[in-house]
Amino acid sequence: MPKISIIIPMYNVEKYVRRCLDSVQNQTMTDWQAICVDDGCDDKTGEIAAKYAARDNRFVVLRGKHDGPSGARNLALEHATGEYIMCLDGDDFIHPQTMEITLGLALRDNADMVAYTYDRAYRPHLMIRHLLGLNVDAVEPRAIRKKYDLSKIKTVTTDNVFEYATESTHNAFNKNRRWLIKHCQVWKNLYRRDLIKDIKFIDGILFEDFPWWSEVLLKNPRTVIANLPLYFYRPNFKGIVLSAKQIQIMQSLFIGLADIYEKYKQNANDYQMKMWTENFLWFFIARAFDKTKYLKTDAEFKLARDGFKKLKKTGMFDNVPNEWYALREKIYAFIGK
Repeated sequence: MPKISIIIPMYNVEKYVRRCLDSVQNQTMTDWQAICVDDGCDDKTGEIAAKYAARDNRFVVLRGKHDGPSGARNLALEHATGEYIMCLDGDDFIHPQTMEITLGLALRDNADMVAYTYDRAYRPHLMIRHLLGLNVDAVEPRAIRKKYDLSKIKTVTTDNVFEYATESTHNAFNKNRRWLIKHCQVWKNLYRRDLIKDIKFIDGILFEDFPWWSEVLLKNPRTVIANLPLYFYRPNFKGIVLSAKQIQIMQSLFIGLADIYEKYKQNANDYQMKMWTENFLWFFIARAFDKTKYLKTDAEFKLARDGFKKLKKTGMFDNVPNEWYALREKIYAFIGK
């Protein structure tokens, strides 16, 4: 049984996948299994991954059903045998010490989860170069050359992850911005497999990270926070979210919101519900409502109104934090309350 199974959903990323897989193969910690899911690629992505698997049996290639990152990750989780799980998108890559550091911290503090972050300079730099018509493929982030000493890494360990997790720049009970787990991206954490083995991604939606991550929080995992830029998030300008229609994003948010709100109603205590509502729920309600400005047809407006009406019936809008009261009134005006 490997220490870490790293899950890599891949769809038409032949231009980037070698750098992704090289970053796994070049890890300083060698006891890993990489599960690559070819999610119905019609380019050479799957072929490239298969060559890595032929040379190194730590790579496993599975064939997905072309049902998006959710289905690919669910499939990979069924085959993962590592004690810990890590996620990596096929067009991104990681620091050479990512596994060494996160596993070391997990074992040191007996943690269920280790939170790190991404290099916040790299992606904007590539976006600017792309807009200027400059080459972005050969750009190497400076942070990838950083050498870390595990014994000198500053961290915070908590048994109350709700105090640190947020979709904002702050947390309702924690104003120390340095020690926050910001945003929902599934690929910014190492997870104990027992923690997440029964949590499934919702198939076929965008922003699938939000409901999945929210369900992970419900288990209140013992968490180590290490704000190190170990992940390099590369914009794929033809990627699924960047190219998605706004109405599709809104529909996905409706599905994710309804699903996870029901789970919180059934399983969260008062403190967890309050923290999640203030630090996550209303940010995604706002994101869904923001998509209404892109609507054009009567059919799209009807679909949006029906979606918000269904959310209202769940009771989701009843206990609104003060700072979101104005948004709730806008939603009510939109649906014709």
